[in-house]
Amino acid sequence: MASTLDIALLYLLAAVAGVVGCRLLKLPSMLGYLLVGVLIGPNALALAKDSAGIRYLAEFGIVFLMFVIGLEFNLPKLRSMQRLVFGLGAGQVLLTLAGAAIGNLMLITAFSLLGRAWELSWQGAVALGAAMAMSSTAIVAKMMAERLELESEHGRNVMGVLLFQDLAVVPLLVLIPSLAQGGGDLWETLGRATLKAAVLLTLLLWGGQRLMRWWLTLVARRKSEDLFILNILLITLGLSWLTEHAGLSLAQGAFVAGMLIAETEFKHQVETDIRPFHDVLLGLFFITIGMKLDWRPVLDQWVLVLLLSTLPVLAKAGMVALLARAFGSAPGVAIRTGLYLAQAGEFGFVLLTLSAQVDLVADRWLSPVLASMVLSMLATPFIIMGSNRIVMKLSATDWLMQSVQLTSIVKKSIRTEAHLIICGYGRSGQNLARLLDKERIPYMALDLDPDRVRQAAAAGQSVVFGDAAKLPSLIAAGLSRATAVVVTYNDTPSALKVLQHVREHAAHVPVVVRTPDDTDLERLRAAGATEVVPEALEGSLMLASHALALVGVPMRRVIRITQDARDARYGLLRGYFHGADDDTVEELQQARLQSIGLPPGAPCVGRRLGDLTLQVMGVSVVSVRRASGQVLEVDDDFMLAGGDVLVLSGLPETLALAEALLLKKG
Repeated sequence: MASTLDIALLYLLAAVAGVVGCRLLKLPSMLGYLLVGVLIGPNALALAKDSAGIRYLAEFGIVFLMFVIGLEFNLPKLRSMQRLVFGLGAGQVLLTLAGAAIGNLMLITAFSLLGRAWELSWQGAVALGAAMAMSSTAIVAKMMAERLELESEHGRNVMGVLLFQDLAVVPLLVLIPSLAQGGGDLWETLGRATLKAAVLLTLLLWGGQRLMRWWLTLVARRKSEDLFILNILLITLGLSWLTEHAGLSLAQGAFVAGMLIAETEFKHQVETDIRPFHDVLLGLFFITIGMKLDWRPVLDQWVLVLLLSTLPVLAKAGMVALLARAFGSAPGVAIRTGLYLAQAGEFGFVLLTLSAQVDLVADRWLSPVLASMVLSMLATPFIIMGSNRIVMKLSATDWLMQSVQLTSIVKKSIRTEAHLIICGYGRSGQNLARLLDKERIPYMALDLDPDRVRQAAAAGQSVVFGDAAKLPSLIAAGLSRATAVVVTYNDTPSALKVLQHVREHAAHVPVVVRTPDDTDLERLRAAGATEVVPEALEGSLMLASHALALVGVPMRRVIRITQDARDARYGLLRGYFHGADDDTVEELQQARLQSIGLPPGAPCVGRRLGDLTLQVMGVSVVSVRRASGQVLEVDDDFMLAGGDVLVLSGLPETLALAEALLLKKG
């Protein structure tokens, strides 16, 4: 009999194997969890059993998934996308539910005419429709981010629908158990559940936000990371326990906890802290889902599995495309929206599992439906990667629309010479454009926000709709005639694509890239950036210049000091002194500053700085403070003396080696 440790090691080994395999094939990790669950489950290699303990532990994966969704739920985001979320998104979910019920009614009628009984009730059909209505946020959002399509027109459509699907899970979790009651008590049961959920949510949200902010502030003042994480877990699981005992579900309490924290200033810290629990437990949930799949009835019913894998996908893609078209999208955009949302999703597994638990879906249906959902998700990366070819074949006007878009860019830039191409017309891009206008320097701006482009163009500004990360857009904007390209948005992958296009097709054109900090500075420079402007470092320089002016330093000297700092390529600022709160993985991978005092008997005293191998180690000497208190800038000929304090810049590992060299430790 396997021990608890044996089972834990088996799950960990299976999870690692599945994730590594999917990473090698460039597929989402979730699919790896599902596949290894199938392999080790009782219906395949029988290495693990779908025990009640494992299923209960896997439920926590759903709890943390709903918690993360709650963190993303905020009213400003909903208001900005309300037409897509509550129009296109609501339409997709409601039509899928209605289509499932109507289709099931047609099957009941057809089977009755043949003198046979159809075993699926209309309640079960609605439950299956709810599961089929979901799409995979994890797969689609990740692939769109990698393809730089989140801000495209079809990307906004897709994200609006996905956001509504995530929100729809909460009422669906109430609806499915109510449907299982059946009979004349259905509406009464559903009404009670809805009223109970509304009262509880109102009480929690009415005073919960202020209480949550007060409590998290109190905890944060203790400056203990462990205490903060423990309180987040306590809040999440505590509210889940409360909603479960109120007759609702664990997931609904977790969703409320996420909503409450989303309105506080601790949201981003909580997202970082909770991610490991969320990912690991959600992976365990998908393994247990895979374990439910029995391959024997799937093989026996392969025709049914094939139909369930293709017909719902085609129907869903067509329905979403028609809805997007009805909401004003161009044919090509509408088809792309449908293709991206055609698959099943992770919440579909949650709803299907709940439907099976309350006996709305018979066991004989479970394996074929599970198999079809997994197959549709496996096909999603390939559908998305081939979406352009599919759209070109299905929409005769899509290539024309793209040509019209490029023509509009060419039309505005055709008479422009020696201009700047501004990639991104957000706040930074608009400020740059205003300065260029004052100096009468021509520019052409590319942006992917249609509302922003329309308003700016109506105001007479030289901005057009276009993706700067795509070569045709840059060429249409007059790349070969431009004097410079400026990337104003904080997106390193997109900036790297811009740099690649410029380097290959207009190597003589300099490129300036804006970044939030200097993390990717060397990477962007290696890709061909003429200059990289880190906002954090420029902000530090401006802060210093204002402070110097306020304490009476002459403005001419302030300007010279700031310019000298820029000329030194931010050498003094590209690092920081390590503190107690700098132990995150990201911080450990960044350059930092370290002060090392040289005692009179140190072996390096009396030697030239250039004779040491600090630069070979990747460590630079920023400055030296003499025993007298004088701070000096140094070069290779600088002679070290006892009592000197060296300020070194480098990574933690290289700084440790440099300290050992200077002081001969170890």
